[in-house]
This record gives sequence, structure tokens and C-alpha cells, in this order.
Amino acid sequence: MMSQQVETRHSRIAATYKAREVEGAVDVYFYRPLGFRLAEFFAHLRMTPAGVSLLGGLCGVIAGHLYFYRNLGVNIAGMVLHLSANALDNADGQLARLTHQESRKGRIIDSVADHLVFASVYIHLTLRCAFAGASPAIWLLALGAAISHALQGAAADYYRTAFLYFTGGARNGIDSSSALRSDYRKLGWGQRAWDKLLLALYSNFTLQQEMLAPRLKKLRETTNTAFRGQIPGWLEQRYRDDAGHMLKWWRLLMTNTRMLILFLLLFLGQPIYYFWFELIPLNLLFLYLIMRQEKMAESLEQLVVVGHST
Repeated sequence: MMSQQVETRHSRIAATYKAREVEGAVDVYFYRPLGFRLAEFFAHLRMTPAGVSLLGGLCGVIAGHLYFYRNLGVNIAGMVLHLSANALDNADGQLARLTHQESRKGRIIDSVADHLVFASVYIHLTLRCAFAGASPAIWLLALGAAISHALQGAAADYYRTAFLYFTGGARNGIDSSSALRSDYRKLGWGQRAWDKLLLALYSNFTLQQEMLAPRLKKLRETTNTAFRGQIPGWLEQRYRDDAGHMLKWWRLLMTNTRMLILFLLLFLGQPIYYFWFELIPLNLLFLYLIMRQEKMAESLEQLVVVGHST
């Protein structure tokens, strides 16, 4: 009886995953179980996923501020808040899936909150280094690292979402910049200024993703035209086979890796090396994965054209 209850709970938690293939070990064994409990708690409070996203963003912004201080105890407090922010970032999506409140607006608010968290981290780490006597060049180093972070995160999110789209995990979870711009033009600044601003930010973010992966964008457009939005079984399996093994490498460009390295460097009292970590090893991995994925997308797009014509 007890084992059946545990199995039922595990299946309920699994139902709030985006898909098992895109979840890392830390997510599956730590963040998702914790996020599910938080989602149940927030559902009981009738809190919206957007509210949870904003709460997580607030925790992360404060965490970034606490990294400014050259005091390990204060930094550890920041790490705890940072972990809390990441747990809440998991919980908002799980709450949305648990309560059937998934929406584009929720994804936009979640994305904005994520950007605010790491903006706070970068700004406060840079100020910490500057006040410690670092060269003014620290600002250029931090800017390069922040831009790298933004591009890496955008691409990793896009390819993960594309995997869900092509393999059946989320057919409606991927947006196009053209559709977003069309919706943006329909909104007026007078009555829906907040929604219009959020949509502008999200539209720019989506355009950035499409510019990083033009062949993937073309593959999706060709597939939609050829099969009217329905992914045939052979393409779904082929995409899973070709892209699935690269997900573990894309996960290295997501939040968990950065947090691990950042925490380690804070314990060592050398947060400046976090910027170098972004600029060199993560950028090398990023470029390699982009080339691999774009080559794969081009190959699949040709198969779609041939398959549709026959």
C-alpha cells in the first residue's frame, strides 16, 4: 500500500515535467520533487504561476546583491536565496501544468524574472571586483560574459523547446517572432501597456533565438507547411534520435552548471573567474553545439522536403 502511494506520487510529479528527456539529474531528484511540493502549496493558496515567478525573481535579485559583499557568511545567505529562486523557477511551471494555467504570458514573465536574477548577479559581482581594486576593464569582461550568458541561455532554451515540439512534448510551447510581432501590433499602449511591454521583450528574445538557429527555424516552418502542424511519426523519431544525445550538453549551458561554478568560486573568494568561465569553456561548447544542431536541422529539413514531395 505504501509503495503504491509512493509510486502514485512519483507519477504525479512526473506529470509536471516538461519531458523526462530534457530534465537533468539535479532537476529530477531535487528541484522537481521540491518544486512539486511548492506547487501544491501555492495551489492551495490559489497563487498564480506568474506570482510564483515574480517571487522567485525577487529572491534571485536579492541573492545577487548579497554576492557583492566580501563576506562568506553573507554570500552563503545569497546562495540559499539563489537556490530558493531556482526552486521557485521550477515550481511556477509545475504549478501551471498542475492547475492547467499554462500560457504565453506566464512564459514571458518567467523569462523576464530569469533575466532580472542574472542581471543582478552580474552587476553585483562586477561591483564587488571593482571595489576590490580590479582594473576598469572588469566592466568589459563582465559585459562580454553577460552577453555570452544571454546568447547561450537563449539557444539552450530554444533547442530544448524545439525538442519538445518535434517529439510531442509541447506542440504549442514554441513561438515565432513574426506571430509575436503581429500580436504586439494589435495591443494598444493606452489600456494594455504592461502586456505590450512584456510582449515586446519576449518578441525580441524570440527573434534572438531564431537568429542563433536559422536552420532550425527553417525546419520548423517547412514542417508546418508540409504537414500542417502535425509532426509525422518518422520525423518525431528521427528528431529524437538525432537531437536527444545532445540534450545533456545543452544542459551544461543552463542554470545548474552556472550556479555550481559560481558557488564554488564564491567559497574560494575568486568570483572574477566566473566571467572567464562564461567566456571561454562555455562559449566553446556553445559554438560546437550550435554547429552540430544547425547541421542536423539542415539535414532534417531536406528529408522533410523529399518526404513531402513523394
